[in-house]
Amino acid sequence: MKSKIIPIFCIIFILGILYGFEEKEPENGAVYYLNFKPEQDRAWQELAAIYTEKTKIPVTVVTAASKQYETMLMTEISKSDPPTLFQVDGPVGLRNWNHYCYDLKDTDFYKELTDDAYTLTQDGKVLSVAYVIEAYGLIVNKSLLNKAGYTINDIKSFENIKKIAEDIYKRKEELGFTVFTSAGMDDSSSWRYTTHLGNLPVYYEYIDDKINTTDAIKGKYLPHFRRWFDLYINNSTCFARELTAKTMDDSRNEFLQRKAVFYQNGSWEYSNLIGENKFKEDELEMIPIYFGVNDEKQGLCSGTENYWCVNKKASPKKIKATIDFITWCVTSEEGTKAMADKMGFVIPFKKAKEPTNLFIKHDIALTKSGRTPVAWSFTT
Repeated sequence: MKSKIIPIFCIIFILGILYGFEEKEPENGAVYYLNFKPEQDRAWQELAAIYTEKTKIPVTVVTAASKQYETMLMTEISKSDPPTLFQVDGPVGLRNWNHYCYDLKDTDFYKELTDDAYTLTQDGKVLSVAYVIEAYGLIVNKSLLNKAGYTINDIKSFENIKKIAEDIYKRKEELGFTVFTSAGMDDSSSWRYTTHLGNLPVYYEYIDDKINTTDAIKGKYLPHFRRWFDLYINNSTCFARELTAKTMDDSRNEFLQRKAVFYQNGSWEYSNLIGENKFKEDELEMIPIYFGVNDEKQGLCSGTENYWCVNKKASPKKIKATIDFITWCVTSEEGTKAMADKMGFVIPFKKAKEPTNLFIKHDIALTKSGRTPVAWSFTT
């Protein structure tokens, strides 16, 4: 008869189930940040490592793939070791997660905000705080524009850009480049049109009706949206039928390879476009997506959809560790420098470093010249 020997690891496993053995929490807590922005992953990893080295508090940064954040957050939040710091994309996003949000009104980093307008509140509680102010518009390769016989000063309205675009497209073989990068329908790219270009008809309708939210727009400016999208797909690096397979990487690479004059994107693209084997700063400029409504006064689309939330269901030690980490990020020399220089962020906090981001400088310059920034109405 064979003897029945139970391996030691099985005994340990059974005892763990019976007596609830758990991994011990670090003495001073830990931070788990579920990052929304893939383009800033490396910078966040480096900053987290610096903080851990200084404080011995573990900081884990996990970055969701493009367009997968909400799905990943739903999965991660239900785990035994969930994110202690996560993001919502404005008031609509907050509705799904408000019951997880710690009240931030008594925290040190909340007191460092430059304006209460950068918060999301509910029932007197500060549930979420914006951590970056960004801008988007049309990024222009000025060198190619000049080769086609035009300058930035020739573009002051939708009609200007339409005329220039159609002229360049007619001469694309002769010039060796075309007008717009591909307006890809892949999830990694489509947000540039479904939300960012789509923001403009919402914004101008809100202005007309003197409101800041609605259940449904009337659609007054949807023809303006359509003519812009027609311009993109009819004067592009590819045929319209190919757009379903085009990605964000395709669009960016077309611009980097000097295949198109214009690239719709935002200030977060700065580090992807400027640098060795890329562009020099004086080659690029960001201009408004002139919508044909109030072109002479229109600035860049400036705002945020990026709001931090601290998970109130984490342990008290982890909540404190997370708040301490955020405070360090927005007040310390190392943190503010990394957020400004490596991430290209303008942060709405008192100790923010002067931006080095070229596109943010364009946004500031346009505003100072009397242009009106276009609010991010799509977050509503």
